[in-house]
Amino acid sequence: MGIVKARLGASGANPAFNILNYAFMLLMSVTTLYPFVFLITSSLSGLDMTLGGFSLLPRDFTFTNYQKVFRNPAIATGYYNTILRTAIGTSLSLLVTFCLAWPLAKKAFPGRNAWTALIVFTMFFSGGMIPAYILVRQLHLIDTVWALVLPELVTAYNFVIVRNYMQTIPSSMEESAKMDGANDIVILFRIILPVCKPIIATIALWVAVWHWNAWFDSMIYVTKASGQVVQLVMRRIVLEGSDQLTQMMAEAQRQGMVIAPEGLKAATIMVTTIPILCVYPFIQKYFVKGVMMGSLKG
Repeated sequence: MGIVKARLGASGANPAFNILNYAFMLLMSVTTLYPFVFLITSSLSGLDMTLGGFSLLPRDFTFTNYQKVFRNPAIATGYYNTILRTAIGTSLSLLVTFCLAWPLAKKAFPGRNAWTALIVFTMFFSGGMIPAYILVRQLHLIDTVWALVLPELVTAYNFVIVRNYMQTIPSSMEESAKMDGANDIVILFRIILPVCKPIIATIALWVAVWHWNAWFDSMIYVTKASGQVVQLVMRRIVLEGSDQLTQMMAEAQRQGMVIAPEGLKAATIMVTTIPILCVYPFIQKYFVKGVMMGSLKG
């Protein structure tokens, strides 16, 4: 054992290994951060950063791109729709997922394996896009926020993670609460959910990020421009060069400002991306703990 420890210690202190390790991590960091740095630089530049060679500093520094993006009514309306969708979708998804997972996490629940298998079955087989659209239309959900929330209200993957996590909670907690006269609803919301903070943060992050980034269902189920989410507006500005981009460019020219279309596109991407990135640092510790504990017990 002493020889093995000596060899491990020697290999761990190997300067060549440390140099290669640091070089690899530095390369990964640069590869990850460069796209964000380039977008930030482009969004603060009045000239096209894709021309004239490599540069990490803005050319013709200006905040005009952000001014035009924030003054665009389509962006403001899309932001409102996205925030509304994310808030409603995340809250309802957490509520329904936990209410579904809690009884199926109990060993005494009759037929819990069959119900769980039926839910997991939906992970591998689904009706498809056309039946889903027909169902949403027949339920008169077209052009409403519910068309963006209800179809993905509960996913089998999130259900399995929450159920596995709840199975790690000692049954003695529930038994003690019942001895004090608490019913099932009180036990779930006042005893079980406070213990489930890590998995709540994990599922909330997943669902919120999904709703924030989703755009395809908005393109299918929402026909009115006033109901479209900000990611769909961003996609049309960045990829399609829509009327919003043309209007922002024309307004800037009337005001005597010289800006590049790529700068407006970069500012639009940053405006729609930064809010959700700001959430990660606050729930990262819960995220890691929830994923690990929710995936261990099957």
